[in-house]
Amino acid sequence: MKGARQQHRHQPFHSILAALSVDLLIQILERVDDPRDRKAWRLVCRDFLRAEALHRRALRVLRLEALPGLLRRYAACLDLLDLSACPGLGDHALATALFAGAGSWLLKSVSLSRASGVGWRGLAALAAACPRLESVDLSHCVGVGDREAAALAAAEGLRMLRLDKCLRVTDVGLAKLAVGCPALENLRIKWCLEISDIGIELLAKKCRDLRVLDISYLKITNSSVKSISSLGKLEVLSMVGCSNIDDEGLQFLNNGSNSLRSIDVSRCDNVTASGLTSVIEGHMCLQKLNVGDCFPELAPLFLSKLNGLKDSLTVLILDGFQVSASSLKIIGVNCKNLSEIGLSKCKWVTDEGISELVAGCVNLMSIDLTCCRMLTDKALMAIGEQNKKLVCLRLESCSLMTDKGLEHIGTGCPNLEEIDLTDCPITDTAMKYLSRCSELMILKLGLCDKISSEGLVHIASNCQNLCELDLYRCIEVTDDGLAAIATGCSKLQKLNLCYCTQITDQGMKHLSCLEDLRDLELRGLHHVTSLGVTSIAIGCRRLTELDLKRCNLVDNVGLCALAQYTGNLRQINISYCPVSSMGLCKLLGTLKCLQDVKLVHLTHVPVERLELALRAYGGQLKKLKLFIGLRDLLSPWLIQMLQARRCRIRWVDKPLVFSP
Repeated sequence: MKGARQQHRHQPFHSILAALSVDLLIQILERVDDPRDRKAWRLVCRDFLRAEALHRRALRVLRLEALPGLLRRYAACLDLLDLSACPGLGDHALATALFAGAGSWLLKSVSLSRASGVGWRGLAALAAACPRLESVDLSHCVGVGDREAAALAAAEGLRMLRLDKCLRVTDVGLAKLAVGCPALENLRIKWCLEISDIGIELLAKKCRDLRVLDISYLKITNSSVKSISSLGKLEVLSMVGCSNIDDEGLQFLNNGSNSLRSIDVSRCDNVTASGLTSVIEGHMCLQKLNVGDCFPELAPLFLSKLNGLKDSLTVLILDGFQVSASSLKIIGVNCKNLSEIGLSKCKWVTDEGISELVAGCVNLMSIDLTCCRMLTDKALMAIGEQNKKLVCLRLESCSLMTDKGLEHIGTGCPNLEEIDLTDCPITDTAMKYLSRCSELMILKLGLCDKISSEGLVHIASNCQNLCELDLYRCIEVTDDGLAAIATGCSKLQKLNLCYCTQITDQGMKHLSCLEDLRDLELRGLHHVTSLGVTSIAIGCRRLTELDLKRCNLVDNVGLCALAQYTGNLRQINISYCPVSSMGLCKLLGTLKCLQDVKLVHLTHVPVERLELALRAYGGQLKKLKLFIGLRDLLSPWLIQMLQARRCRIRWVDKPLVFSP
């Protein structure tokens, strides 16, 4: 009888589900935005799980052991697969996982960024299994070289490829790609230092459809620029730090056939105003121009040529220049459509100049005034009155600005999403004004030692979208301030509390309710113990980065809690902490996702125990920081093993100084 009642109770629910087709379920799912709600959705029943699998187009894998099962479930529908956060991924694991969905792959985009274990065999399997592949990201895979490039060249439909910092790729590898993938439209080879003019020349001949090209920091010459100038479809060119390129090279762009929309020649030491003028003359539809840190002063000829871009130019970056008020006035007159201006570390920038600039450029959405130390509240007043669409404002080290100036920002810029006030002499009153900006997402207050918990209460009252908060050395902040932030800013993902010395375990308890917290810096918090770290570990399960350096009350208990609850942790710093070999072995033996570990001056861990912990680690360490005194004490075999696994060891020579 009891079983019959239970069957009758569940029958209406199942009958409703039976009436919902897969298409209808997918339409419902499309209206579910929160990732946590989507996760709950697929746990309802098998029909919901099937609908979610058919609807999903992108997948980011965090654990290697889950990869085969996930790919079997989603293989038929995925467009984008992100394996950049999958620790320990190698050729065998990648090939095996791809085989799980053999014959059904519709994948167009794969990210293997920082997947240092993937080599030519894995890439060959990828190219063979995914005939529709259009985009691959191999950035920061420092072991990728010519053989890997040749394997990837089999993906003849490839249109976008990122090889940033693939240090072993040479002209030979680039030639293989150019011949095998002639449809390339977007190529980024920043920091590929073995590529020369020869490779760029062949690339320009074979890949005629290139629209985006990043060759930053390559040791190329003007000859490469000449080759690039023949690319008729090229729209975006980045040549940051190409010190061998000068005005003669830029002249080739003036005479070339391409239609550039964006060019970045920042930090090109041999480029002058004359070369930039020729670029502008040859491309009167430029939308983005970055010339930061090229030469000291803006030349009148260059400024006058900006008039030719008055209808198109939207982004102008002039970092590091000497910029007078008259120069900013000319920019304001000639570039009325600017949406972004970069004046970071520019000399001679005054209130008068900013007033002239914003009076003409009323559509500015991003303004960078970092280290413009002559500016006062008058500049902020002008910005607040003129730039109603402002979204991003950077004011780091603008030491003459006060609360009064930020009142105009809070009143006049309601759409503000990001503001950097690092090292500015502001107080809690400024936070009261900024709390009017309800769209605020990023707030940086490092070194603002007059900000207290009262200011954080103001922010928490109306800035529910805050996702990043920097309170570095805000020494007046207490646990009460963290309580307000935890309650009012539940979307917080990144928090810096380094050297906020009044914070205690109670503050950690408040923060433990932030389920989305991913990056937490607690360096130098002498009142936080393992109890506080345990609260964080239990409550913040999505934590991926944690800094506990010089937290001298955090011991093995805290590390064991992290080992038990924070399975997604990828980066940790426990330097100077009083942990023993037991806690370290527990941490490294359990957390298989760790990729970046800092272990400087662990005085309670004997050398032989440290070596044992490092040998036993079963994950894929990419970065390891140790005291230089250990270099001769650790066995050569261990060091060779770590390096063979492509782990970069950084030896630091810092004396052991005990904090008060």
